[in-house]
Amino acid sequence: MFEEFSKKNKGATAVATRGKSSRSEGSQKSGEQSNFIREPDSALVSPMKKQQNTWEMIKNFKVEGGPNRKDILNFTKQISIMIRAGISLQDSLESIAEQNNKEKFKVIIVDLKNRIESGESFSQALAVYPTIFSELYINMVAAAEVSGSLSKMLEKLSEYLDSEAETRSQVRGAMVYPVIIAVMAVTVTIFLLCFVLPRFTTIFAGKEHLLPGPTKGLMATSAIMRGYWYFIIPGIGAAFWGFWYFIGTEGGRRWWDKAKLVLPLIKTLCRSLYITRSLHTMGVLTKAGVPILNTISITAQIAGNILYKEMWLGVYEEVRQGKKIASSLSQYNLMPSNVIQMVKSGEDSGTMSDVLKDVSEYYARELRTVIKAVTSMIEPIMIVVMGVLVGFIAMSIILPIFKMSSVVMGK
Repeated sequence: MFEEFSKKNKGATAVATRGKSSRSEGSQKSGEQSNFIREPDSALVSPMKKQQNTWEMIKNFKVEGGPNRKDILNFTKQISIMIRAGISLQDSLESIAEQNNKEKFKVIIVDLKNRIESGESFSQALAVYPTIFSELYINMVAAAEVSGSLSKMLEKLSEYLDSEAETRSQVRGAMVYPVIIAVMAVTVTIFLLCFVLPRFTTIFAGKEHLLPGPTKGLMATSAIMRGYWYFIIPGIGAAFWGFWYFIGTEGGRRWWDKAKLVLPLIKTLCRSLYITRSLHTMGVLTKAGVPILNTISITAQIAGNILYKEMWLGVYEEVRQGKKIASSLSQYNLMPSNVIQMVKSGEDSGTMSDVLKDVSEYYARELRTVIKAVTSMIEPIMIVVMGVLVGFIAMSIILPIFKMSSVVMGK
């Protein structure tokens, strides 16, 4: 009986084995058939997919720089609001990083969070990125950490950054209209010399002795511009590059900063800008509790003009030796006497931060007034210059025609 059971079992096993082998062969054949069927589809679809992937890569391609001033301002405002709401610094940084669209800035924020979790203070973590967070920013945060008022300090810092951005925008806005007028003047002049004046050369041909000097000069200029434009355009580009390279050197920077303080239209604007920036920075840092030597050193770095920077560095050395700020400033002619007098009164009364705040607000208002005045002066000047230039070219073309007409009528 056992043998019969063994035979039956062997038979069942053999059938199962044959079933498995047949199923495996069937699945292998079906796999081969499915592979055979899918291959043409993949051959047809893959170029389309590659094309779509390439198009997606081109569409999503972007060159991303580091965080700019606006990003730092938004970061400061966000973290100030979150800390005021009772959210911890680490959670605030994590939330800001998740919402940030700039990958480079996101990496920096995450690194700040990791450094704080590893035991560093917020100011120490910020100091790792000195090209992104200024010395002023780091010192104000460090002072807030000592006093325990990080939220209020970040709020003041965001107000400072906002004010600086507004001032910078006002100065740039004052230059927009003159630049547009200048570009239009140059464009119209080139058009007249290269496209309008050459049409009159056939009329003036053979009658050069009747042409006045300005017309001859314009015709020669037109011929040079049309004949050698491939030298002129690179030459102009090289001149601009040479100028930017020159003012990038130490000697060129000094010359340009001196020029900005003596040029008729912009000297008042530049002086007001440098004074406002310096006093505003000193007021904010002093109010934050930053030591006075650090305050003066930071003010020197953000002055924006090498002459004002040297002035504040000189003040730094004298204050370090025990002298007062007002007496040190009086040795330079870059600060108005009324400002020095108010700084002196602030030092004597112990209300330096309040005095600096009031003076900086006064000069901020004066800066806005100066910007409006300079803009209102530049606009008519540029229009008059453009009109004279275009009128000169037009008269140089029309007068010879009248002169030749009178000669013909006289004959």
